[in-house]
Amino acid sequence: MTTLLVIAKEPLPGRVKTRLTPPFSPVEAAALAEAALADTLDAVAAAPAARRVLVLDGEPGPWLPPGFEVVRQCAGGLDERLAHAFARHAGGPALLIGMDTPQVTPELLTVGFADCDAWFGPAADGGFWALGLATPDPALLRGVPMSTAHTGAAQRERLTAAGLRVRELPCLRDVDTATDAEEVAALAPDGRFAARLAALAAPVPAGRR
Repeated sequence: MTTLLVIAKEPLPGRVKTRLTPPFSPVEAAALAEAALADTLDAVAAAPAARRVLVLDGEPGPWLPPGFEVVRQCAGGLDERLAHAFARHAGGPALLIGMDTPQVTPELLTVGFADCDAWFGPAADGGFWALGLATPDPALLRGVPMSTAHTGAAQRERLTAAGLRVRELPCLRDVDTATDAEEVAALAPDGRFAARLAALAAPVPAGRR
């Protein structure tokens, strides 16, 4: 069975979802990040897994459900932190996702490696939201340029250049901007993220202005 890894930051104002400000304040952006992380962790908790591991920059909070191991992120660029997340996982297949796709479902996270060596989940912004490896190898991530419009293509090329048989997951949209937030909330209207976004967007009653 596959180990599910979630790489995330503690949702603190000014440290997460800074591209949401404006229109949201840092506190509101952090609240949206917390809701996105909670939805993501709920999906992981509901998916079959050998282990569920949160690879965290910061401290766990009340948003963390039971059943997760928590390990610290290493220092360095995102490629190093992703590589380290896989390196910490000893033995067996692993699927790694981030905290930016609260629309993810347990079904999307239920993958097998009987007929492939890797799973790749492209993101709409040119990155990727998921990477699964039958045999985790940190070298497959180190040196891949991150946070560019070509990150996903570069990472997928790294997999195929290593001779891996790659299967693709559906393309998902990361929550980076306010427009992203609206589109993602519409895809998962019953989640915490959609509820938090709706609450922030609700007009303030006249007596409370």
